[in-house]
Amino acid sequence: MAGHSHSANNAHRKGLVDAKRGKLFSKLCRAVYVAAKNGGGDPDSNLKLRYAIDKARSYSCPKENIERSITKATGELGAENFEEVVYEGYGPGGVAVMVKALTDNKNRTAPEIRHVFTKFGGNLAEVGSVGWMFERKGLVQVDAHRVEEDELLALALDAGAADLRRVDQAFEITTTPQELEGVRRTLEERGVPIRSAEVSYVPQSTIRLEGRDAQQVLRLVEGIEELEDVQHVYANFDIPDEVLEAIGAA
Repeated sequence: MAGHSHSANNAHRKGLVDAKRGKLFSKLCRAVYVAAKNGGGDPDSNLKLRYAIDKARSYSCPKENIERSITKATGELGAENFEEVVYEGYGPGGVAVMVKALTDNKNRTAPEIRHVFTKFGGNLAEVGSVGWMFERKGLVQVDAHRVEEDELLALALDAGAADLRRVDQAFEITTTPQELEGVRRTLEERGVPIRSAEVSYVPQSTIRLEGRDAQQVLRLVEGIEELEDVQHVYANFDIPDEVLEAIGAA
């Protein structure tokens, strides 16, 4: 763009990165806050808090931000009231979408989520519409560059895990929700570099997407994830690598 210097472009890009990082930290600390408020500020006796802290640390969230959230939740710095709400809907191509949010105002959150669904060719549905298409499972993510797959698989199965697969730069270990903490603790004791551990919604089957539907679903998910109140987006689409590469290059 004429009149826009290279240094100005760099400053603008840095501003966008910093803004996204700040929003991510805010979401991570909100999860820490809610876990501490509901189950107490000791991660040794509050597994939800332990998982929230581990996840925040995996994204390099500042220690003081995490500690401030716990202190605030336990009543030492005042309190806020957040509740967990799950929204369900459909995206392009009939893709099922579940959205987990932590909000202090459902009258704000629901319209914001509905707007993004509508904008990208989907629709917000009634509770229970798509939830049956997902299973609650424990998921442990491990840095794929710091451990051998065969060794990790053997350790995970011995600890009670159900499966292991590679997803981008991480190994994803699947457990039942009940076995999650035992598997996480065993791997940690064996020196495995764990990125995160949490209970997640995993689709029972997936829908293959290409072309415009693939583009629209990715925009839908990205748009929902941008909302301040949203913690997680789960969906049952499957987009081939070559289609993702083509979309990224477009």
